[in-house]
Amino acid sequence: MASAVKRKAPSGLQAIYDSIIDQLIKIKPCLDGPDLRRPSMVQDLNKLAALAESFSEQRPKSTKAWPDLADSLDQEGVNLWNMSGLIGKTADDDAGALVAALRLAGFRLVEAGLESKPGIEALLHVLQMASKTGATLSGIKVVLPPLIIRLSLNFATMKPSDIGRNDAAASVLTSAAKYEEALRNAEDQTGTNRKAVACATIVYIASRMEAVGAVHGSFTVYDVVWSPTVLEGSPNKVAYVTIEDGQRLSLITPQLRELLVVKYHQIGRSILKEPTQEGKKTLDALVWLQKAVSLSDQPDAAASMSEVKVGVLRTLARAYFLSEDYDRAEATLEELMPTVDAKNDHASSEYQELRWLRLAILKRRNAADVVILDAFKSIIDHMEFSEADVTDVLQDLRTCGHQHSLVMSVHQYSLEKALRLRGPDLTCLNRLLLSLIFQAAKDGNHLRAMEGLKLAFSSVCEAETELTCVPATACLTLLWQYGERYFSAKRFTEAADWFISGSHKLFKSSCPTSAAKCFRKAALCYIEQKEFARAATIVRRCPADEAATFYVMFLAAVHQGLEDEAIKALHDMRHSAGFDRKMLLLATQITHQLELKGVLLSALEALLATLTSESGSAGDAVVDAMTLIRCIIRLVLKLMSDPTAKQRVLIDIAVKHFRTARALTKSACEQKTFALISKDVSWLWRTAYNCAVQGCSEWNECEEQICEFFDIAKSILESCCEASPVDLDGDAYVHLMNASFSAVSGKAFLTREAMTNGVVEEDQLRAVSAEISTCKKNIVNFLDQKKLPNETDVTRAQYFVHTLRVFEVEFLAQLRRWDDIAAVVAEAADSGVLATGTYEAIADILWISKECPMNVLYLSLEAILRASLDHGTFSVERFARWLRAICTIVLARNASADRLKAVGYIEQAVAVMESTNDTEEVVPPSPEKPHVNTDTLCGKAVPHGRATLVTRNSL
Repeated sequence: MASAVKRKAPSGLQAIYDSIIDQLIKIKPCLDGPDLRRPSMVQDLNKLAALAESFSEQRPKSTKAWPDLADSLDQEGVNLWNMSGLIGKTADDDAGALVAALRLAGFRLVEAGLESKPGIEALLHVLQMASKTGATLSGIKVVLPPLIIRLSLNFATMKPSDIGRNDAAASVLTSAAKYEEALRNAEDQTGTNRKAVACATIVYIASRMEAVGAVHGSFTVYDVVWSPTVLEGSPNKVAYVTIEDGQRLSLITPQLRELLVVKYHQIGRSILKEPTQEGKKTLDALVWLQKAVSLSDQPDAAASMSEVKVGVLRTLARAYFLSEDYDRAEATLEELMPTVDAKNDHASSEYQELRWLRLAILKRRNAADVVILDAFKSIIDHMEFSEADVTDVLQDLRTCGHQHSLVMSVHQYSLEKALRLRGPDLTCLNRLLLSLIFQAAKDGNHLRAMEGLKLAFSSVCEAETELTCVPATACLTLLWQYGERYFSAKRFTEAADWFISGSHKLFKSSCPTSAAKCFRKAALCYIEQKEFARAATIVRRCPADEAATFYVMFLAAVHQGLEDEAIKALHDMRHSAGFDRKMLLLATQITHQLELKGVLLSALEALLATLTSESGSAGDAVVDAMTLIRCIIRLVLKLMSDPTAKQRVLIDIAVKHFRTARALTKSACEQKTFALISKDVSWLWRTAYNCAVQGCSEWNECEEQICEFFDIAKSILESCCEASPVDLDGDAYVHLMNASFSAVSGKAFLTREAMTNGVVEEDQLRAVSAEISTCKKNIVNFLDQKKLPNETDVTRAQYFVHTLRVFEVEFLAQLRRWDDIAAVVAEAADSGVLATGTYEAIADILWISKECPMNVLYLSLEAILRASLDHGTFSVERFARWLRAICTIVLARNASADRLKAVGYIEQAVAVMESTNDTEEVVPPSPEKPHVNTDTLCGKAVPHGRATLVTRNSL
C-alpha cells in the first residue's frame, strides 16, 4: 500500500497511517482464520479505530496532499464494514462485540478517508454508517423492520448489553451530527437525493434517540418540535430535526415512518415512568404519543404498522387515564378494542391489560352497571381461569361494594363461564362460590341475595359438578354463620332463608346430613318468629331418623297446643339416633312454662324412662328417679282434679309409677342407699295410701287400682321398716296394718266377684290365699310384738285377724284344702270373744259347700257352740239354729259316743233356755244357707304427719 502513494503526506500523518497499516496487517489474517480470537480481536479493532480517529483529527483540511492515503483508508474501512455484515449473520452470541468493533473501526477508517468537501452521496453514506455504528455500540439494532415491535419496549426497562460502549457511541453520533448538518446544508438542485437525505436523517435521529435512551433510560423534552440544533453539554439533551409541512415525512419509506412511530412511542412511555411531577410528565407523554398516532395514520403505512398502532393506542389510553381525561381514554379504547377482539391471542397479557384499563375508566366515569358488567364479561371471557385470574377479578369487585347487583352478576357470570370451560381447577370454583356467598351477605336486598345464591348453586348442579367435602363444608359454614348473625339480630325470617340455602342439593353428595341440619335451623327461626305452622312444615322435610328433628317437631307442636303431636314427637325422639337427655330436660321446661300438663307428663315419663334404663338404680340416679316419680305423681293427681280428664287413664299412670317407685325402693334397700331417698319414700307411701282412701269414695269401677294403691303403700312402708336402723313409731305400723288389710280385702272381694261372673284360675286363688295368710301373720306379729300404739288400734287389729280368717277359709274352701281349714278353725279356738262371729261366718261358708267333709263342718259348729257358751255372746235364735245342725250331724253318725254328745248338747240347750229372760217360745227354723253380710271398708286420708284409719267390722 505504501508503494502506491505518489505524493508524500505530512510526516505525522504518515506515521499514523503506517500504524494503521501495521494494525490492519495484524488483524486481517485473523479475520480469515477459523478462530477469530475475538477478545484480542476486539482490542485490536478498537486500537485501529482510535488510530483512524487520530488520523482524522490531524489531517489537513485539503486532501490534495494525501489523496492516495484517503483512498486506501476508505477502501480498508469499507472492507471491515462488509466483514461485520458477514459476521453479524452468525448465530454466535459472542459475535456482537466483534461486529460493533468492526463497524467502529470501519466507520473511523471511512471517516479518515473522507474528502474535505464530500458530495451528497458521500455524506449520505457516512451518515448512515455513523447511525448504524452508534446504535450498534449502544447495543441496539435500529434499522431492521422485523425488530421494530421489539423496540417498543420501554427504555427504562432496557439494560445495556455487554456490547454497549456508550462513550464510543456518543462520539460516533456527535461526528454524525456534523455530517447531518452538512447534508442539510448541501445543495440538491435537481432534488434527486431528497428522499435518500430524508431517510438517512431519520435513521440518524432514531439512532441518536436510541443511544441517549439506552444510556439514561429517559428523555427530556425541550420543545414539541424537533430542533435543528445539536444541543451540546448535556447527556440527556437530544438533537431534534424540524419536519416542515410534512415534507420530510412524505419522503421517507413506510418502514422508517414505522420506526419513527416506535421511537415516539418509546419516548412517551419512558416519560410516563419518569419520577417527575405526575401532571407534567403525563402532558409531555401525551404530546409524543399523539404524534405517534398521527404518524401511524398515514395512508401509505406499512402492513406491520397496525401492530405498532395497537401498542401506541394502549399507551395513549393509559396516559389519558392518568391525566384523568376519561372520555378521551374511553374513546381511544373504543377505537382499539375491535382490533384487539379480532386477534386470536385473546388471553394475552397485553390485551387483558387493555380490558382492565377499560374497566377502570368506566368505573372512574361512574358508568351504568350494565356497561361495567359488559367490561367485566369481556375480561372474564378471555381469562384462563387460573387462580391469579380469579383473584384479580374478585379483588377488583371489592371496589364495587355498593353495587350489589353488579357484583352478584359478575360472580354468576364468572361461575357459569368456569363451569362451561370444564377445565379450571376446582379451587377457582370454590373461591367463586365462597366469594359469592360473602357478597350476598353484604347485599341490602335480601330477596335478591337469596335468588343469587339459588341461581349459583343450581348452575353448579346443572353442570354436573360435585363439590368435595372441604369446600362444601366451607360454604355451609359460611351460610350458617350469616344465618346465626341474622338470628342474633332477631331477624328470624332472613336467618331462616340463609339456613334453607344450605339445604340445596349441591351439598347433598358431599355433606349428606347438612340438609336436615339446615331445615332444623330454619324451623327454629320460624318458631322464634312465632310462625309455628311454617316451622312444622319446614321440619317435616327432614329425614325422620334423628332425635334433633323430632325435638324441633315437638317445639312446633307444643307451641301450637297440639298435645298429641307433641307427645308423639317426644316418643319418637327418645327412640331415634342422636338422642340426648338434655332434649327431654328442655322439653320438660318448655311444657311447664306453657302449662301443658299432658305433654309435661309425657316428657317427665320419657325422662324417667331414660334415667332408669341408662343408669339403673345406683346412687344419684335413684335420687333423680325418685324426684321425677314424685313430680309425675303430683302432676297426675293435679290432672285428675279436672272433671274433663280421663280419670281411668291417669289412675293407671299413677299406679305404673308407684310400681316403679316400689321397685326402686327395694333396690335401694338391697344396695344400702335407702338413706338417700328416705324422704321421697315417706312421701310416696303416704300419697299411695291417701289415693287408695280417696278412691274408695270417689272412683268408680277402679277396685283393682285401689287395691294396688294399698298394696304399694304396704310394700313401700315395709321397705321403710326393713331399712330403718331403729323401730318406726307406732303410727307407721298402724298404717302398714291398715294398708295390708285393705289391699288383701279388696283382692278378696274382686276374686269373689270374678268367681260369681265366671271361672277363676286356681293360681289366682292360691295367690290371694297366700296373701291373706301372710297379712294375717303380719298383723298377729304386730299384736304379739306390741307394735300398735293404743287399745283402739289393737282392737281393730283383732277384728282384722278374725276377718282375714274368714277370707282364708273362704278361699281354702274354693281350693278344697280342708285340712288347712281345720287348722284355721283350731287356731281360732282360743281367740277370745270376737271369735264367735268368725266361727259363724266360717260355718256359713262350710255349710253351703257341698264338698266340705262332715268332720270339718262338725268341728266348725262345735267351735261355735263352745265359743257361744264360753263367752255368752249369742242370741237364742242363732244358738238354737247351730245346735240343731250339730245335733243332726252327731245323730246321723249313730254312734253311742255321738248320741251321748247329742244328749249333752241338748242339756246345754235346756240350760240356756232356762237362763234366758226371753219368755217367747223360740222355734228355730230348719238349717239353711247362711247369709254373710260384708260391708265395704271405708276410711279417711293419711296426713303427712300422724296417720289414722277408722273402719267398721264387715261381719
